[in-house]
This record gives sequence, structure tokens and C-alpha cells, in this order.
Amino acid sequence: MTQGAGQGPEVERTATLRDFRVPAYVHETGPYVHSGTHPGDVAPPAEEAYPDGYTPTQRDLPVINRGDTVQVTVDPAAAPQPATGKGPLYVVGDVHGYLDELVAALQEQGLVDSAGNWCAGTARLWFLGDFTDRGPDGIGVIDLVMRLSAEAAAAGGYCKALMGNHELLLLGAKRFGDTPVNSGAGTATFQAAWLLNGGQKTDMDRLQDHHLQWMARLDAVEEVDGHLLLHSDTTAYLDYGRSIEEVNDTVRETLTRNDADEVWDLFRKFTKRFSFRDEGGADAVRSLLNTYGGTRVVHGHSPIPYLLGEVGSEDGEDDNGPVVAEPHVYADGLAIAMDGGVTMAGKLLVRQLPLTN
Repeated sequence: MTQGAGQGPEVERTATLRDFRVPAYVHETGPYVHSGTHPGDVAPPAEEAYPDGYTPTQRDLPVINRGDTVQVTVDPAAAPQPATGKGPLYVVGDVHGYLDELVAALQEQGLVDSAGNWCAGTARLWFLGDFTDRGPDGIGVIDLVMRLSAEAAAAGGYCKALMGNHELLLLGAKRFGDTPVNSGAGTATFQAAWLLNGGQKTDMDRLQDHHLQWMARLDAVEEVDGHLLLHSDTTAYLDYGRSIEEVNDTVRETLTRNDADEVWDLFRKFTKRFSFRDEGGADAVRSLLNTYGGTRVVHGHSPIPYLLGEVGSEDGEDDNGPVVAEPHVYADGLAIAMDGGVTMAGKLLVRQLPLTN
């Protein structure tokens, strides 16, 4: 039997910390405080490249409390429908359990009606991963995406999704719990990492086999209309194959083998970020495009305010905090960031590609 926490000899551990500073559960309020900081303190995003031994146990990004979010009902717009052929292409940034914000954003683009049902005909919709954790209803988000997939297919379009690092984290927490894994900087567990990265008790309680099967089958990379779609802004995908098919097959095979250390390494690499942001960022993007195809990378994972070097207050009361209304185009125009920062009172972005501005 695998030795878990509290069984047998004590295992030396390193503290497993979150990659965003967030409360462990959504019902907790108030600014996050830890030893050596004071309420309201915000740690700046890491500027340096991650070392080879980087693991997602490192704290690198703060988060803003969303307790003052106002929900707004948006009347659906009419999505443009071609007479024949493929429908328009849309992408969705990180959702992180914010179901109401997702439905409103999809309505605003004319993809779902007032009842939340697919109304966009042959339109094509891609989610860039990270459906759960931090927000109040991650399982509700997964249920919606699964339902829209069926409805869109019946209408002649499609709704598809990519694997995010938080899907790997939730799968690992469910499968391996407190089983120690080699984090690259000591010993960690998926359970601890999941909790400290915003894992919600309600999501775990509602998680069913069909949710797990759906997550485990998600692709990691796709190329659509010249857009190379990824979750994470990292070149770590190159470690898993020299073609899109090879990467996706390798990720699925890794999950199928169900080895805790292998899955942790996959999660660790998909948690890396900022590869496209600074000097050499455009070359990093080109290395992916030259290998997998496409003319632009479109990704989520790293909130746009941090890519821009902007941070707001942790208490969520700063009206002048980072407000992101549109995707961020950078790295010599080769990369498009889609995470508007919904976990930090930002906007959940749903946009049609190619961008018109």
C-alpha cells in the first residue's frame, strides 16, 4: 500500500505553496495574510525565468478578492453566421469556477441564449483550460461545457476544450490524494497543492467519474485556422512531442499510466509561465510555431495584468485596479493572451478570432 500522510515514518516535506495567492475556500473573506506580510501587501510577479527545478509550490502571483463583484445580465447578441462552410471561431480564457461570469460572456458574444443554451449554429468555440479552483462552481462550469459540446455538435458547430494545469491538479488530487510525490524541490502532495491553489470542497464533493474521464481525455494543443491554441505560456509542450498529435497522445498516455510522479511532472511543467513575456519571448513563441504550425499562439494561464506588469490591491476595493477588457497581443505580435484575470476582479474573456484590432 502506498504510504500516505500520517502513515509510517515521517516524510521530509517542503511547504507546498500556491502559484496564486488565494483563499483556500471561496466562502472565506478578507485579505490573505501569511508570516512576514501584512494585510494588503501584494507580492510582485516573478520577473526571472523559472529555474530547471521550478515547481508550482512557489508563490509567484497574488490574487484579488472578488467579494464585491456585481452580476450583470447581458442580452445576447447575434453571432455572425456564414451561409455555408465553417462557422466563426471563438476562444475562452480561464474560467476558474466563475459560472455566472462565463454565461454572461457567452451571451454577450451571442453563443448562448438567455437560458444558457447554444444558439450560435455552426460557430466553433474553444476553451483554453482551467475550469475549476478558486471560483465558486467549477463542476458547474464543466457541466456547462460538456452540455454545450453536445448542443453545438447537433447544430453543426462545435465546443471543445484544452487541458489546463488545474485539470491536472484536480485529477491528481482525486487520484493520488496525500501520496508523496517528488516535486523537484523536496516532497509534496497533489492534495496539498490543490488546496493551496484554490481547490474547493464543493467541487471535490460533486466530482463524478464522467467529469474525471472528460478531463483526462482533453487535448493539450490544437491548431485551428492558423492559431496554435495552448493553455500555458510555456515551451514545456516541446518536452512531450514534436507534433500536436504526439503531444496529445503523450499527455493522455501519461494520465493512463496513473503514476503519481509522472503526473506531477506534467502538472509542474504545465504550471510554468511567462516564457513569451520578456526578452527572447518572441523566439520562444517561434519555437512552438515552427514545431507545431500556426502563425500565432493563443493561450490562457497567466493573467494579462501580470503580463503587463500591473497589479491592484488584494482587498478588491481599488476601483483603479487592473481592468482588462481585451486580449493582450505581445511577443512581436506572435502571442495572444486570453486570461483577463477573472479570479482578481478582472474580465472573463470570450473573443472571436482572428482579432480585428
